[in-house]
Amino acid sequence: MTLRLRLLLMIGVSMILLWGGVAVWMLHDLGNEMQRTLDQRLAMSANMVAGLMSQNPAAWDGRTGKAGASTLSMPGMAKGLACHVSLRGEVIARTPGAAPEPMATAALGFSNREINGEHWRSYTLDAHGLRVTTADRLTERGALLRNVTAAAVVPFVVALIGSLLVLWFGVGSGLLPLERLRQVLASRTPDALTPIPNAPMSRDLLPLVNTLNHLLERMNVTISRERRFTSDAAHELRTPLTAIKTHLQVARITQGKDTEAAMDYAEEGVARLQHTLSQLLTLTQVEGAFSWEDGRSADADEVARLAMRDAAPEASDRIVLDSDGSCAELALPQALAVTALRNLLDNALRHSPAGNSVRLTLRRSPDAISFSVCDRGPGLGDDELILATQRFWRRGSGRGSGLGLSIVAAIAERFGGSLELLQRAGGGLEAKLTLPAQSR
Repeated sequence: MTLRLRLLLMIGVSMILLWGGVAVWMLHDLGNEMQRTLDQRLAMSANMVAGLMSQNPAAWDGRTGKAGASTLSMPGMAKGLACHVSLRGEVIARTPGAAPEPMATAALGFSNREINGEHWRSYTLDAHGLRVTTADRLTERGALLRNVTAAAVVPFVVALIGSLLVLWFGVGSGLLPLERLRQVLASRTPDALTPIPNAPMSRDLLPLVNTLNHLLERMNVTISRERRFTSDAAHELRTPLTAIKTHLQVARITQGKDTEAAMDYAEEGVARLQHTLSQLLTLTQVEGAFSWEDGRSADADEVARLAMRDAAPEASDRIVLDSDGSCAELALPQALAVTALRNLLDNALRHSPAGNSVRLTLRRSPDAISFSVCDRGPGLGDDELILATQRFWRRGSGRGSGLGLSIVAAIAERFGGSLELLQRAGGGLEAKLTLPAQSR
């Protein structure tokens, strides 16, 4: 169902129900008012006849016997009216067609009677010694009510149909800006992510156009990032694969120590490739819609111990932990917190001299926990500090996948934390990772 038809149905049905209810209410009140008016007419007619006859009592006083034949002729439109006047049970005047016996026995006031197979509404009055009865044929009343109803309903139906037609074209005209927007979107190529021009758009559609432009901008950034990521990943994976293939070829054509050295190099390339793929998988999961709800709370001290164990399994004395000892839990899964801190420790150990230790400082605040990793390495320049968190960036021909700091920054951003890289005054680099604490 189109939006135009849906709007027409919703508004049209609402109008029909609303005005239909009003019309039924109006016709019901109109019928009651007509019945009351016609009854008042009967009562006024009876009183008028009684008053007129009382003004000339000589014309009927003392008269006996039956009334003579009426010389009156009733017009066609008055055939449904009847009047009957009697004195002490004797009829002295009546309209043509008025049955004397049933009229004479009518009760005082209003009543409904059946006379000669026809239904009448009558009013009887005793005044000045006279009994006056006026009556309406109910079929005439029904015909009058139907005529009035038709006169009221037909214009209403015509106006309702006209309103629906006007509403149909009005809804179509109101939806034209939306149709133009649809045509603009339909005419764009699949790779067109430029903003939609909003100059000729309706004011009501500006929020929608702005939202679409923001969406296109985010899609453009995401697609560009994924293209760059794919290109860099292909380049990074090609290098160790080429090295592994070369060393395997050398091992095949050599013997002895040369073969062993080639196999060692090939094994080192496999380890590097495995590490790169693992880092890529972690980065993809962190930046994607992957759910990390593992049901375990991350204690800050336990995260620090696990990260130290994973970063330096054979040289744990190279990492010095400085913790204030207060208990705190992180508002993120333990696996991600350990991964982020391990990457920082791994970078610090790799760039620090062999004889120097790395200091890990743990501090807590009411709503956050900060991990500071300080080393004595060569540090980074101002331009390098900006590039350090980009994917696959390495200084010179350094070892590693170039994804460690990117993963740390992605984890911090996903959970509302932050990563700061600061040049130390005495040499080396300080990496400060701030993660949100679990609210109590």
